[in-house]
Amino acid sequence: MSAGTIPWRDVILALVVLERLGALWYGRRNAKALLAQGGVEAGAGHYPLLVVLHAAWLGAFILFVPRDAPIDLVMLALFALLMAGRGWVLASLGPYWTTRIITVPGAPLVRRGPYRYLRHPNYLIVALEVAVLPLVFGAWEIAVAFTALNLPLLAWRIRVEDRALTDRRTAESG
Repeated sequence: MSAGTIPWRDVILALVVLERLGALWYGRRNAKALLAQGGVEAGAGHYPLLVVLHAAWLGAFILFVPRDAPIDLVMLALFALLMAGRGWVLASLGPYWTTRIITVPGAPLVRRGPYRYLRHPNYLIVALEVAVLPLVFGAWEIAVAFTALNLPLLAWRIRVEDRALTDRRTAESG
């Protein structure tokens, strides 16, 4: 890389890391409040696997994507749309958004924002982010490998979350 060349990989990765750290902070703050309201956590056993997977995904960029890798602007725009979708999810869930599965018995289910259309929009966005960000840099191997690792974990998490929400869904429909 020549002097004066912006290492876009590093800039984009730093922005993604900052977003993830902000989400972790927001999620932890909300989790504390939900637990204080009588919330119950489900699926704590798989949570460390998700953390390790996402940390390794970000680490793979440092290890395998050259700092001067060309940027695919279409994929970058798609990733930006996914980040906007993530913001929509966070805004829609508000104080109920966490990185963990915490349900407060008797609390109404969120039915606004993307939750009007999909049961698990956050997980769809996460799955797409894991695939799309590596493609911004042409790193299809990272996209394929981490998507293959991420999808079974997300499927497990969705089953756990659906079980945790069964009573609340039943109460709303009955």
